[in-house]
Amino acid sequence: MAREDQDEKNVGMLMLFLLLGWLLGAWIAKALQSFKFLSFLTHPTTISWSPRADLDIISYNITINFELSLLSLIGIIAAFWLYRRL
Repeated sequence: MAREDQDEKNVGMLMLFLLLGWLLGAWIAKALQSFKFLSFLTHPTTISWSPRADLDIISYNITINFELSLLSLIGIIAAFWLYRRL
């Protein structure tokens, strides 16, 4: 049982590291957007997912957008590297 708890903590910590790396990379990309010569690093690509359903008694329409730039990808990779070093 203790091993399963440890694995769950590791997965949670990894997800936290990856999310923070993505966020930090996105913030750096936004800060550097005014420099045109860095546009290859800061230009985001948007990935959208829009699940929806109408089941007569309930309906939903959700739109989730993920923006990924080269700097945010570098942030994710750096976060994974830092996680592995711990």
